[in-house]
Amino acid sequence: MRQVNYCLDKTEVGYAAAQQAAHLLKEAIAQKGIATFVAATGASQFEFLDFLTQRRDIDWSRTVMFHLDEYLGLPETHPASFRKYLQERLINKVHPGRVYLIQGDAPDPWSECRRLGALISRVEVDVAFVGIGENGHLAFNDPPADFTTADPYIVVELDEKCRNQQVKEGWFSSLEEVPKKAISMSIRQIMRAKNIICIVPEARKAEAVARALEGPISPECPASILRRHRSVYYYLDQESASLLTSERNAAKSESYGIC
Repeated sequence: MRQVNYCLDKTEVGYAAAQQAAHLLKEAIAQKGIATFVAATGASQFEFLDFLTQRRDIDWSRTVMFHLDEYLGLPETHPASFRKYLQERLINKVHPGRVYLIQGDAPDPWSECRRLGALISRVEVDVAFVGIGENGHLAFNDPPADFTTADPYIVVELDEKCRNQQVKEGWFSSLEEVPKKAISMSIRQIMRAKNIICIVPEARKAEAVARALEGPISPECPASILRRHRSVYYYLDQESASLLTSERNAAKSESYGIC
């Protein structure tokens, strides 16, 4: 099932996505006694995480959290560290039962990939929270992304458009400060999740959203691969959905919801 949810603004996007995320987490806990999820970071997740962490009806002690991506060589104390982001916006608020963070400053990043890969390979991920980058990236899989590697975590090169996005969002003061490499969950590992919630507000994402939802499924737009997933929920606002012909023409090839 593919469901595209059109919302008024990014606050509504965050609220609606959090409602769906809470439902999926609670459902997994009820069925299996535990829910495993993958957490994303970045400006697109602000409102979503704020609403999700207010959900006290989720037994967070029965959840397991994996981390989507992290810069290579960046300490956790750096303002742009995704570990710091997740500690402040998610982990310290709800205290998941188990947390597996990417140690981006590990001495051997390939060993860190293998460590995390061994851990995530033992579990079923119930839901992955993701966004779409301005260049169409999924996690830190920039174009052209590797659609074939079976490794759950990989070391990737960050392209200039991706690195510029980090500057524009205020995480770094200049392009030179942005690391050129990162550890990222691979495309195939993301696609192994039972459900995916894709949260993409703001006008600056409109072109990438149109390519991801209506362009060719290609490594040149990594997020386009989500259209092959069996259960993905997109949450868009009026600005990020503004270039979609399906919105304007009311195409019925997929399931549409309204926030």
